[in-house]
Amino acid sequence: MAVQDVQAFISEHLTSAHFDAYLADAARYQVLTAESADGVLVGYTLTVLPLSADEPPYADDVAALVTARPAAELSKVYVLPHYQGSGVAGVLLEATAADLAVRVVDGVAPAAMWLGTNKANRRAQRSYQRAGFTVVGTRRFRVGDSLEEDLVMVRDLRAGEAAEVGETTRPTSGTR
Repeated sequence: MAVQDVQAFISEHLTSAHFDAYLADAARYQVLTAESADGVLVGYTLTVLPLSADEPPYADDVAALVTARPAAELSKVYVLPHYQGSGVAGVLLEATAADLAVRVVDGVAPAAMWLGTNKANRRAQRSYQRAGFTVVGTRRFRVGDSLEEDLVMVRDLRAGEAAEVGETTRPTSGTR
């Protein structure tokens, strides 16, 4: 993938203005953060919540793969490089799932959380699998002129109904 494509994507989707909008719209977006013992932000998740119980994922190809409703999208999971492999991502993923378990959309708790991750990103895939996500298919994702292929992964959030929910990690005081 060309550097200019990545930079254009960041400029188009990951600006301060975008994050200000995410933080201002709690009905649609949920941001959870993890901090180090000295209060430094070391990671976060951004979840896109459906506005109605029957709202499908935004892309038709994903909606065909993610059939549970309501379904929340795990849009972003970022951990500073120094903290990768430390368990912070697992704590954030569990805290995100726990947060979704107490939310309601039209009186119904989200049934599933889904994400797309680059097919070549094996490290992320292993992390998501440990957190109870399973691969349900693929989608195409454009970054500038580059057409990337993502794996679509889903975690069932319905208590007692998930075939395999993976290993559970307890949130620590650094997660808020």
